[in-house]
Amino acid sequence: MTKQFYNHDLERTPANHQPLTPLTFLERAASVFPDHTAIVHGKLRRTYAEFYDRSRQLASALAGKGITRGDTVSALLANTPAMLECHYGVPMCGGVLHSINTRLDAAIIAFQLDHAMSKIVIVDREFMPLMQEALAIAEGSPVVIQYDDPEFTLKTPAIDALDYDAFVASGDPEFEWLMPEDEWDAISINYTSGTTGDPKGVVSHHRGAYLLAQGNALTTSMQKHAVYLWTLPMFHCNGWCFPWTLSAIIGTHVCLRQVRAEPIWSALAQEKVSHLCGAPIVMSLLISAPEDEKRDLDHTVQFFTAAAPPPEKLLADMNEAGFDVTHLYGLTETYGPAVVNDWHDEWSTKPNAEQAALKSRQGVRYLPLEQLDVLDPETMQPVPRDGKTMGEVMFRGNVVMKGYFRNQKATKEAFEGGWFHSGDLGVRYPDGYIQLKDRSKDIIISGGENISSIEVEEVLYRHPDVSVAAVVAMPHEKWGETPCAFIELAAGRSVDSEELRQWCRDHLAPYKVPGKFVFTEIPRTSTGKIQKFQMREQAKLL
Repeated sequence: MTKQFYNHDLERTPANHQPLTPLTFLERAASVFPDHTAIVHGKLRRTYAEFYDRSRQLASALAGKGITRGDTVSALLANTPAMLECHYGVPMCGGVLHSINTRLDAAIIAFQLDHAMSKIVIVDREFMPLMQEALAIAEGSPVVIQYDDPEFTLKTPAIDALDYDAFVASGDPEFEWLMPEDEWDAISINYTSGTTGDPKGVVSHHRGAYLLAQGNALTTSMQKHAVYLWTLPMFHCNGWCFPWTLSAIIGTHVCLRQVRAEPIWSALAQEKVSHLCGAPIVMSLLISAPEDEKRDLDHTVQFFTAAAPPPEKLLADMNEAGFDVTHLYGLTETYGPAVVNDWHDEWSTKPNAEQAALKSRQGVRYLPLEQLDVLDPETMQPVPRDGKTMGEVMFRGNVVMKGYFRNQKATKEAFEGGWFHSGDLGVRYPDGYIQLKDRSKDIIISGGENISSIEVEEVLYRHPDVSVAAVVAMPHEKWGETPCAFIELAAGRSVDSEELRQWCRDHLAPYKVPGKFVFTEIPRTSTGKIQKFQMREQAKLL
């Protein structure tokens, strides 16, 4: 029997144990640096004292509407001060924040509102017609509060709803907000984007949000008073937990309603932005912007990207423009990024092509993630660290979700064997860094041989006329399956199937060369992820 001498008469009490929650970050920031600028939005400037007071007022007003522990409050908002206030005000009254993707259609929003049992929805005026359409479909009837952002200047029809700013003003700035009873309590629910056609409600807890938020600061080298530009949607995994990270380091949020090159470049220069996150498409937007929209930067900007690794030329262009690009990886189920390509200084002396290859790797675990491995899903044993043998990427630790809301079957499957199964296939190198090779559903089996769709896509991306490539399995009478490539061409460029086929022959084994090329607009989810399940259905009909 294990000896427990040090547990004898040493109990948890309020004096030595409090539940971890990122809400304490804002309280501390407002106490220590009350006059420091917390939020910039157009002409608006708000201090930490004001940010904290408004968050407590929102919590107070929500409590006045009957919101209590475990109730869901939904938010259909752009990257605005109201969305930041929701990340604090909702959980401060015990509520659970449900951030809705602004690019979804009404039917999916209606499903989420009903599934999450939402009691109140806070809606940006721009998206009110969409919400009205969703509410007409939904079974529930949540209270509607409209946020009128001064940066949104288009006229919209008047609607019967509570006004957000008046609602906040009705609350008490001295409201004694609620600590979670347990750090395992839910702080948010976010729905997966449905790249497999099956969106699920991912429940996150206060402890995980606290740890991931601090992990962000450590991983991204965020110093005190860093300035963060909101090019990443806050509705996406709670903005990767950066709404809470910035309060921990008393940083400044620079809100951005729309992701366009000119306002991004202006904010980078005028607000001295130090950090931002975004998909590779945001990098392309910046680099391809007209010269009169670009700005000379007098400081290096840290740019954190996820999804597909950026091409070599784009990385070189970003470096020349004053950006230091770092690859992150994670899922909604891991609060956003939980893996980082931790860069070694000596790698910077390597040729650009080698640097790009190293940057394309997803990397190693975040500090608050206890375990990251690539396992054989059949044996649950680690694959060899040879950079070649594929397995499934799996996670274990405090920044893994509580589970899928009202979906016990999916939760059980995701946690089988004591690990979170990501569904991503990857390899591990001798130095411990992992690299994704495919989704388990996207592996193409041709004549008994596994073909990584990512490998074929990487070859196609190197062709100068290709802007976007997505490769899926297409039925084949002899081989069972063969690759089928869906292509979006670069602006003003043209290429035919035979030229791309020859390009692939020059760079791939013969059995990996796509049997068909389809030139079309590639279907994406509302967060910009490529929807391969739709293309697989199309490929069956070719």
